[in-house]
Amino acid sequence: MSRTRLSNIRTNNEIASGRLRAIRSRITSFSTWPVCVPRTNIVVRGSSTSFGSRASRARFARAFFGLIVLSMLLVQRYKDWTQATSRASLRLARRRSFATAVDVGGFKVAAIENNQPTVAVTVLAKAGPRYQQKPGVAHALKNFAFKSTADRSALGTVRESELYGGVLSSTLTREHLALTAEFLRGDEEFFINVLASVIASTKYYRHEYEELVLPAVESEVNALHRDPATHAIELAHALAFRNGLGASLFAAPHTPVTATDVEQFAASAFAKGNFAILGSGISQSALSSLLQHAPTSQSTSSAPTTAPSSYSGGESRLETHGLPQTIFIGYGTTGAPTPELAALAAHLDPNPSVKWAKSASPILVGENTTAQAVYLPYSDAALVGLLVQGPTAAGVREAAKAAVAAIKGTSGVKAEQLKSAVAKAKFRLAANADGRAGIVEVLGSKVLAGSSETSLDAAIASLDKVSSAGFTKAAGELIKGKPTYVAIGDTQALPYADELGL
Repeated sequence: MSRTRLSNIRTNNEIASGRLRAIRSRITSFSTWPVCVPRTNIVVRGSSTSFGSRASRARFARAFFGLIVLSMLLVQRYKDWTQATSRASLRLARRRSFATAVDVGGFKVAAIENNQPTVAVTVLAKAGPRYQQKPGVAHALKNFAFKSTADRSALGTVRESELYGGVLSSTLTREHLALTAEFLRGDEEFFINVLASVIASTKYYRHEYEELVLPAVESEVNALHRDPATHAIELAHALAFRNGLGASLFAAPHTPVTATDVEQFAASAFAKGNFAILGSGISQSALSSLLQHAPTSQSTSSAPTTAPSSYSGGESRLETHGLPQTIFIGYGTTGAPTPELAALAAHLDPNPSVKWAKSASPILVGENTTAQAVYLPYSDAALVGLLVQGPTAAGVREAAKAAVAAIKGTSGVKAEQLKSAVAKAKFRLAANADGRAGIVEVLGSKVLAGSSETSLDAAIASLDKVSSAGFTKAAGELIKGKPTYVAIGDTQALPYADELGL
């Protein structure tokens, strides 16, 4: 090889070596620059990851640090969620039970502080039709609420309540009269004064009775005659219990009750020891303090009394036109209502749990035929049954036959059916007590009766104790009695009780 050719090769190698050193120096300088790489730029191939370069190690460190921060955030979020859940559970527990009732001026006071933006205060008195001495007087007293008192006129009560944005209402059950004021926080003093004035100093003027009370009474009676379902329940109570719980919630048309009769009944209804004041959204101490400065009842009358309930049963038929054909089939019992009866009513309900779903119950096979379970517990009795309605007498007849078969078949329920019935009963009890009116209905009577069990959880827990043997025994004893049967509509086509096997 010639010297010239060797010299050229050596020169080329030196040039290539110089270029390689330059490239290496550039790479080294690049590796020292700050690098901001997203976490997702870590590339994993196969089962191993290459961390050979300094840039790769930096990317991995940043991604690992990000994962640590994310984990810490998730842990903190979980802690916040558990704390919020525990606070919500505590608030729910407070909502489910009244505070221990205390005596303030001769009546019981109990309250639930649920931290809501509105407050409700209810006066609950033993002043239902069961305690009335003259038919219809309880209905008249219910409509005489919030009329003229010693502090303000009927118009003044309405105008001032509207100024505060509150709502005043009265409701009547067979055992209790409830007067309720609902209002915003901060207005407690005014509305508690309104309720106290109604109890202590209502005037019971004759002109207000004739101009305001009687028209309201007659309007509600007319509404009753247009509602066959409510009318059937009224007739069923008259058959089942006759006197006491059998007294109607409604006064008769052209009632002979006078304003003086209402005043005398109110004096006994609001006698000391015969009513309680229940608050929701207000602490018991605040409610008690306000009541101590409010007008108090000066009634010296004795509280009304009533005889213990007794069950009779029977059959009633009422001819009507242009209304749904209606049949009520039920049984009554005396004594304190048991959780087995609540489970029995839930078991009888033929309606599906899923909205708009088609029921598999034979009671609802007929087109446009409806049925609902009826469970009405009282302090010393209960009424359980099924209410069937439909456009045609033939369809209601077939549904009534299936209803009778369902009632008679309750003594042989399976374990799975009993479990479902108990779950339904628990849900209905809890759902009913979810609102303020439901809390007063479910727990208020216990406060008024002086019971220590003023918790919804205790009532729900009693349903967990329902056994198959206890359920079968309760159902068997119930259907041994005489049935209560009511038919409203085309009485020529609707069946008699014996035609259905009752």
